[in-house]
Amino acid sequence: MTKRMILMLAAVAAFLAIVSTIKLRQFKAAAAQAASFQPPPEAVTTVVAQQETWPHTMAAIGTMAAVQGVTVSADLPGIVSELSFDSGRAVQAGEVLVRLDSRQEQAQLAAAEAQRDLARLNLVRVQGLKEQGIVATAEFDRVAAEHKQAEARVGEIKATIERKSIRAPFAGILGIRQVNLGQYLNAGDPVVPLQSLDPIYVNFSVPQQEAVPLRVGGTVTVAAEGMPGTNLSGRITAINSVVDVATRNVQVQATLANRDGKLRPGMFVETQVGLGATTSVVALPASAISYAPYGNAVFVVGEVDGPNGQKYKGVKQQFVKLGPSRGDQVAVVSGLDAGAEVVSSGVFKLRNGAAVKVDNHVQPGNDPAPKPQDN
Repeated sequence: MTKRMILMLAAVAAFLAIVSTIKLRQFKAAAAQAASFQPPPEAVTTVVAQQETWPHTMAAIGTMAAVQGVTVSADLPGIVSELSFDSGRAVQAGEVLVRLDSRQEQAQLAAAEAQRDLARLNLVRVQGLKEQGIVATAEFDRVAAEHKQAEARVGEIKATIERKSIRAPFAGILGIRQVNLGQYLNAGDPVVPLQSLDPIYVNFSVPQQEAVPLRVGGTVTVAAEGMPGTNLSGRITAINSVVDVATRNVQVQATLANRDGKLRPGMFVETQVGLGATTSVVALPASAISYAPYGNAVFVVGEVDGPNGQKYKGVKQQFVKLGPSRGDQVAVVSGLDAGAEVVSSGVFKLRNGAAVKVDNHVQPGNDPAPKPQDN
């Protein structure tokens, strides 16, 4: 009985050994197959990196400001008797916008003119008597002074009546009306904003270390995002003489023509300041850059050694240092040589050593000055 059990155990042990050997060989074969597995190539587009010469510029965020801009307000209190303007229209310097009720001043003017006429007659009469030696010089001086006071009183009332007519201090574009007919205005109450839009200022700040090459007369280009036709050029007209102690930035002001009035005060714009020099860069479409917190990179297409020793078309990841952008393009300052074939779209699905299939029938944008297209 014992001998039979020993034989049975030996048979079971032999069976387990045979099964283990077979499974081990299967596992090794599967591992070898997995190691030699090559995933299918990813479809990408490519572009050949070009060496280009870009003008040396500096980008900044600017705010438009009117060369002349005020909120027209009432000089004297009174009731609005006439409105002579519409919101949003252009006006000329000196054009009447609002008239306040001046009937009381007109009555005062009539009384003052009568008093002035009487004072003039008295002056003429006393002057004749003085020439005859009948009236003393002191009396003549008193009458002459009364005549001058009457004249001054008439001038004062006329000035008050004129101040009841609110005029545009300069030519420009009106804003939205803030008064109504019959409304009582106190001195200083707003009537309507008035802005002079041509020419117009753009104010922007640059870091103190980048302000050194800036000069009055330098070229500035302004563009408002989402507004075609607002790419305008101007000149730097003022550079602040002090540096902001809070931000260590220098305020710069440029003046540009704005004949169509598309740029308005307070508008956010992007500015490009020409520094008068050029920089040699490798230009790539922005879609070719793989942005990451640990560094920006591109994928260069070339021959890659496979795990089985065979070569295939794949990509190598190269970290690059980026410079300024221009339209659809980004400047690569270092890390990439001109002439390299770089993946221009599909970088999000690639890894170092991935196999690729190039299909350049449809290419991403690569225009240094793109123009928006209608849908």
